[in-house]
Amino acid sequence: MTMQDNLGEAQGPEARYFARLSEGIFEIQRCTACERHQFYPRMLCVHCGSEDLQWIAPSGRGTVYSYSIVRRKPEAGGDYNVVLVDLDEDVRVMSRIEGVNPDAVHVGLRVLARVALEDGKGVLVFDQTEDSHA
Repeated sequence: MTMQDNLGEAQGPEARYFARLSEGIFEIQRCTACERHQFYPRMLCVHCGSEDLQWIAPSGRGTVYSYSIVRRKPEAGGDYNVVLVDLDEDVRVMSRIEGVNPDAVHVGLRVLARVALEDGKGVLVFDQTEDSHA
């Protein structure tokens, strides 16, 4: 099974995922057979083995499951965070939270996904939400 892009050229699910990110669109897969979501993009459902997958726009809302702070000298860009986020659709993604002090990141923090463009490519990042709990 292959996905088709706008030009009709075959591409795999990973290539489609990154192409859509570069268009500013974040999507994950949903199996129409078992109705569960999955991430990282694959050809088959990881839950039931079905090939009947569709792309959907998730809510983007999630909760920090785990995190790490990468410490760097200020001249190297300063500290930043790496997070594992459990999306409300029951999939886990790795990214970073922007606009928040790295030391303020904690397990349970509510976040919202967005696509940022870096060097002309789409990158999934998160922002802290208003409904975050301490």
